[in-house]
Amino acid sequence: MNELSRLTAVELREGYRRGDFSPVEAAQAALDAIEAGDPEVNAFVAVHADEALRDARESARRWREGRVLGPGDGIPTSIKDIFYTRGWPTLRGTRLIDADRPWQEDAPCVARLRETGAVLLGKTTTPEFAWKGVTDSMRHGSTGNPRAPHLTAGGSSGGSAAAVGMGMGPWSVGTDGGGSVRIPAAFTGTVALKPTYGLVPMFPASPFGTLAHAGPMTRTVADSALLMDVITGFDSRDWSALPTPAGSFMDGLDDGVQGLRIAFSPTLGFGHNDADVDRLVRDAAGVFERLGATVEEVDPGIADPVEAFHVLWFAGASKVLEAYGADAARHVDPGLRQSIEDQGEITASDYLDATAVRMDLGVTMGRFHETYDLILTPTLPIPAFPRGRDVPEGWPSRHWTSWTPYTYPFNMTQQPAMSVPCGFTAEGLPAGLQIVGPRHADRTVLRAARAYEAAADWGTARPGALASQVAAPRP
Repeated sequence: MNELSRLTAVELREGYRRGDFSPVEAAQAALDAIEAGDPEVNAFVAVHADEALRDARESARRWREGRVLGPGDGIPTSIKDIFYTRGWPTLRGTRLIDADRPWQEDAPCVARLRETGAVLLGKTTTPEFAWKGVTDSMRHGSTGNPRAPHLTAGGSSGGSAAAVGMGMGPWSVGTDGGGSVRIPAAFTGTVALKPTYGLVPMFPASPFGTLAHAGPMTRTVADSALLMDVITGFDSRDWSALPTPAGSFMDGLDDGVQGLRIAFSPTLGFGHNDADVDRLVRDAAGVFERLGATVEEVDPGIADPVEAFHVLWFAGASKVLEAYGADAARHVDPGLRQSIEDQGEITASDYLDATAVRMDLGVTMGRFHETYDLILTPTLPIPAFPRGRDVPEGWPSRHWTSWTPYTYPFNMTQQPAMSVPCGFTAEGLPAGLQIVGPRHADRTVLRAARAYEAAADWGTARPGALASQVAAPRP
């Protein structure tokens, strides 16, 4: 593998600045990695090599002439196929969307990437309308894990996680309505941030409403902070967008966690963990204590809000299908169709009751964070399972939410939540640590994640000989 595909965005920028290599070489390295690795993992639905190399040549010229546009100039970048991207179809993993139509608008994050000179490589896989926690669709097939392609990469931003984990560009942008950047980050040993809601504007609005966030997917915390500098910023097309942040998310990133009050909740009071995952997150909590934080094992006092989440989630899923006609459900993922049918008719009263649960959850977590600056949990209670399945074999529930109980609560509260690698199970599979802060405390979350990454050294894993590290079962 070309060494340039192993570098982070921060390292690429420094190399461009010194003149060690150019954006053209970095783009070609990423494209070579796609050619070599994508047949194994199926991370991309479309690759636009000619456009990427054209944009890389323009970036190289700007670097030579000292006219760099911004933090993303020349960085090979992929986009989850949920975001509108001018000139490219946005198919959202479904057969219901016709690719042969005008595609004339960029989503806000894509527009920001273009403005800063990023080199767009292509679009990454997603399940239909990003509805579940693994990545497969009838239109594009299933996406495998860089650590072991026979296992799932998670979802719904599994293509982006697989691309980042395989060196197919150092960063990507995903969406997260119930864990969709954090789930694949945990399964693949990569890094992802679900920012405070509204910090990264969204357009068009997600069918899942104010549950859905957009966020960076990277291999290191510093790259996530740098990408936040690119994709944040007010956009009038999003009625709920927050003001453009002041300053850089890189500022204070290495200030450490000395003096922070941190809660460690291994189950949030209602989950159950794989033994290896439980051990790894407990070890991670100990690292924060050694770094000077005060760490207390305590639950936040919440009940599992999954039933309310299902009402909010599947009301959105059902509504999005309406636009494609009365028989649309016959042409989508059978799991999506069955889940909508299981939920039954959702009344306005049901939706308001679920919203009330959400509001109460937000109040509880707001009060909890009056005492604790951060809360640590596992990102997921289990490691990755075989691809092509919605749940592990023999699992007691067929709902994806049943194996990701620690992610969707924080979509309901709109808090920033980040997944960072915290080690490997006995079988060599990654586990993720989730770091959650109160709303608007994204910089504190990033700073804590960076401190842990530096101390534990899990975040320095490089792409390359990742695929097939874990052997597939024998036939």
